[in-house]
Amino acid sequence: MNRLTISQVAGAANVNLETVKYYEKRGLLPKPARSESGYRMYSTTAVEDIRLIKRAQDIGFSLNEIKQLLAVINQESYFPAEEIQALAIAKIKEINEKITRLASFKSLLEQAVERPAHFDPSPKPNCPVLKRLRKDDANEQNDRDF
Repeated sequence: MNRLTISQVAGAANVNLETVKYYEKRGLLPKPARSESGYRMYSTTAVEDIRLIKRAQDIGFSLNEIKQLLAVINQESYFPAEEIQALAIAKIKEINEKITRLASFKSLLEQAVERPAHFDPSPKPNCPVLKRLRKDDANEQNDRDF
């Protein structure tokens, strides 16, 4: 099995060296073997795992969810189909909730840009877009005061 230094892994996976260390610290990558001089020596699968992590992040998976996926992928004889299905159902629900929040915020932004900026300017604290961004719950629809 080829052994790669951390800089070789980072370069091959197109990530920062600190990203590799962070993934290792979070348990997404197994602790690598060390060379006689103390350098981390990764297997070539670390590059594949990092690429998978980055793709999964790009489509919305959290690092905790990715850790679960990697655990499943790395098991040779066991595939928890029910756990994977439950994870998929939860992710679908999360995506639908996010779509609803984004659609609501998009509507608010569309209203803001339709109104000329010089027309009846309001003080900064009354700006509906800033109000929405400052709210803990972006689902609230109380900012429709254009």
